[in-house]
Amino acid sequence: MKSNKPTGAQIRQAFIDFFVEHSHTFVPSASLVPGGDQTLLFTNAGMVQFKDVFLGIDKRPYKRATDSQKCMRVAGKHNDLEDVGRDNIHHTFFEMLGNWSFGDYYKKEAITWAWQLLTDVWELPKENLWSTVFRDDQGDIPEDAEAAEAWKQMPGFIPEHVLYFGRKDNFWEMAETGPCGPCSEIHLDRGINYCDKQNIPGHVCIVNGDCLRFLELWNLVFIQYNRLSPTELEPLPAKHVDTGMSLERIVSVLQDVDSNYRTDMLWPLLLTTQSLTGHTNEEREANFTPYRVIVDHARAATFLIADGVVPGNLGRNYVTRMIIRRAYRFGGKIGLNEPFLAKVADKVIQIYEDFYPELKRNRKSILLSITREEEQFQRTLDRATTLLESLLDELKKSGQKILSGEQAADLYTTYGMPFEITRDIAKESGLDVDEAGFKSAMIEHKDHSVPDKPKGNQGGEEVEVNRQIVETLQRQGMLTENGVAYDPYNKLEVSGRILSLIQKDVPIQTAEPGVEIEVVLPETCFYVESGGQVSDTGIIRAIDSSWVIEIHDMRKPAAGLILHMGKVTKGEPKVGDKAIASVDAQRRRDIMRNHTATHLLHAELHRVLGEHALQAGSLVSPDRLRFDFNHPKAVTPEQLIEIEAGINRDILGDYPLKIMNKPYQQAIAEGATALFGEKYGATVRTITIGGEKPFSYELCGGTHVSETGDIGICIITSEGSVAAGIRRIEAVTGRKAYELIKNRFELLQRTSILIGSAPEFLPEKVTTLLDELSSFRKQVSTLQQDQVSTEFSQKLQEIKVVKGIHVLASKLNEADAETLRMMIDRFRQRYPTRGVVVLGSVKDGRPTVVAAITEDLIAQGLNATELVNFVASPMGGRGGGKPTLAQAGGKDSTKLDIALDSVEAWVKEHSPG
Repeated sequence: MKSNKPTGAQIRQAFIDFFVEHSHTFVPSASLVPGGDQTLLFTNAGMVQFKDVFLGIDKRPYKRATDSQKCMRVAGKHNDLEDVGRDNIHHTFFEMLGNWSFGDYYKKEAITWAWQLLTDVWELPKENLWSTVFRDDQGDIPEDAEAAEAWKQMPGFIPEHVLYFGRKDNFWEMAETGPCGPCSEIHLDRGINYCDKQNIPGHVCIVNGDCLRFLELWNLVFIQYNRLSPTELEPLPAKHVDTGMSLERIVSVLQDVDSNYRTDMLWPLLLTTQSLTGHTNEEREANFTPYRVIVDHARAATFLIADGVVPGNLGRNYVTRMIIRRAYRFGGKIGLNEPFLAKVADKVIQIYEDFYPELKRNRKSILLSITREEEQFQRTLDRATTLLESLLDELKKSGQKILSGEQAADLYTTYGMPFEITRDIAKESGLDVDEAGFKSAMIEHKDHSVPDKPKGNQGGEEVEVNRQIVETLQRQGMLTENGVAYDPYNKLEVSGRILSLIQKDVPIQTAEPGVEIEVVLPETCFYVESGGQVSDTGIIRAIDSSWVIEIHDMRKPAAGLILHMGKVTKGEPKVGDKAIASVDAQRRRDIMRNHTATHLLHAELHRVLGEHALQAGSLVSPDRLRFDFNHPKAVTPEQLIEIEAGINRDILGDYPLKIMNKPYQQAIAEGATALFGEKYGATVRTITIGGEKPFSYELCGGTHVSETGDIGICIITSEGSVAAGIRRIEAVTGRKAYELIKNRFELLQRTSILIGSAPEFLPEKVTTLLDELSSFRKQVSTLQQDQVSTEFSQKLQEIKVVKGIHVLASKLNEADAETLRMMIDRFRQRYPTRGVVVLGSVKDGRPTVVAAITEDLIAQGLNATELVNFVASPMGGRGGGKPTLAQAGGKDSTKLDIALDSVEAWVKEHSPG
């Protein structure tokens, strides 16, 4: 690569700097896990973190923004996985450069700045740039003459380079309803040398054609409509701009290379891989597809794990597992048969860590997680591949083309072979896999390994009602521009007039006793559920206590609107009444103790288990805390003791909490922990614990105690697995911890009295009692066996001969299976040949049957397994074993006698004599 070409990092920064100079606020990339958005598996476009702004349910302190957003496209509508490796432009992970206007500038400015950046700053040839604008192919929506005219006015732009396309190419929609509008794409003619179809007769290179000559660089989306239905559009009162440019593509252009993988952002990863294979440059080029897959997947896995998405069986975690295993399998194609991806991932971190500091901060966790996943897959890959290849061979022999979903699911559940790898191998053999059948089979296995389908979009009637309420209250002067004043940190009680009452999404003036309603006040001190912490509860009452509303939940459905959800328990509140809102103070304090304890727990997990033990979810409620974290195996009892001791040591240290609001970038640069899947604004609330040498520094909007000593005590109550690679700890603090200790102490005292031993000697006393109990049980068992043996001696006198075969089918009282087998051995000692015996008994209400047939009769076709299943059938049971000895259980003990009576008939039917 020529040294005078700009680096990828410089190009990214040049984009951001250009728009910052044009009064845009730089907004850091959101996590790959969409914060608070359940409709998406991953952040798949730059607009995701601004989606609520377009929907009108969020506001930002800026009207212009610019960013470089981390994106993943591996599921749903946007899934580029199958194209990765096959060409030079597709990726699972990529960066989207964007500039945004929220009701500020519009088409002319967006087009002007795009033209200036491309031609003045980056000096792309003006004659090689083309733009596309919208003209409705269905004739219903007006064509975008405004954008077309703006392009024609750009200095040096060739008017004939404006092209019109329809809805498929040049109309953007968020969903079936909601914000939408025309878009204008910018394409670059890279010259005839980039056409990959020159040898096809009749081929013509055109914009939006099927060759690589014209490269789409940038998409400028103009959000000007609200779609109400498939046929109804209404103009939006505020119009927005949403643009997206692939960083990888513009870097390939400015560095003048024919592949994204040959830029300075990806080429070093490819060279790292080559150093591991020992390939010559010619061998590398001959195997460029595996190299591309490895490079892409190593980068994607690195960023996913840095954002807390560790390998696992479910949803997002499945994707991380799949791409690591897929990269490992492609490594095998070029001779890499030992774990190697961590070395490539380490290079990813070196290239990207300056702009994405979370990579450097989580380096150890990233490299360990990748290597561990490779090692797990390495142990089963050969067996899985061998089985798959035999299945594919059978398909070919039978003339079929599609491997069943059940077989693909079995490969995953048994050997950890992801569906995508099974499909890769099948396609390499000219075959395919039934994906729908695979998903169905996985549901039957109760293991939803395939990423879940995104759920419905936000929006709809409720969002519109909430937006209208905010706008109405603001017009009436009842709300500030920012809406309801929200401060759950400094007060437990506020007063103000009721601004609105809502019942079933309909504003009302008066509420009757007993109804469920939602209340809007000009300010609130009630916490709204966020970051794992549950909402506050409490009451809203009239100044004169003539009416009372019990508040049981809170929600924030739109920007500026906070709703108190409750039930009228007294009187009839009405809009305009003076009210007092009071938080349940004791419940709030319990929540605060638990929330601060989660921060102490997080810090102790890092200390005891390692920095990889990152939060992966939490619940902070008044009665307990629940904390999910990344860790590959169970926490040992010794580690749990150490973690709990460390938390309580920090509690006894009575450290003050330092709570400050800071710019997001500053907090992250200082090392603050941003939590998995959370949504952060430009300014964040930080919680620091630990005095001069803090041991905990997190971004957190929750409520907390003032000093750690306020927590009192913390007791871990459980530790277990949530999913592969994800563990869960539950604990109690404060009042609940006291109740637990008190109850356990009382239980200990009662047990001591019952056993007759002081509490400190209970273990020794219990051990002695258990030894005595074991001895007594052995004596009882011996007596029972003697009793059964005596009973069996009498049964041996009842032998019947059926077709020359000695047959005994008898019931013994209170005999376990072991005793029944002992009696059968006595029978076979007496009748070593031509003998059939079936013994049954009922113990603890459950019937058991054991059957045996001598070796000589086995050779003649008799089988003890068939016999025992025949006998157990009337009791609703089944069993198994060997031809000579088999055992079965049953459900209906009352049918045991009938079952045993059927043995003679079975012998008559099956004996050869």
